[in-house]
Amino acid sequence: MATLEQMTERFRAAVGSDSGVGATLKFDLKGDGVIWIGADAVTNDDSPADLTITIAKDDLEAMGKGDLDPTSAVMTGRMKLSDMGMAMQLQPKLQALFAKAR
Repeated sequence: MATLEQMTERFRAAVGSDSGVGATLKFDLKGDGVIWIGADAVTNDDSPADLTITIAKDDLEAMGKGDLDPTSAVMTGRMKLSDMGMAMQLQPKLQALFAKAR
């Protein structure tokens, strides 16, 4: 099981100089911390974001590995989205970011 720092570093390496997402994202890890992703930065600051994804750290790791389907996670309440429309619009870009972060 990865630590918050390890997960943050994976996203930082994946983002590089441009996340390619075109929006700010925040993964709220339900008490285990926050991973905030901007165009060219990844931090653990709890800053406002265009899309907040609330998910347990273990579930985020499982989703990153492809062991948890995002649609199933939303339908079962394991993942909550602050803006479903934006999440749907960003889905291909988020999948590409996750693929880089593996």
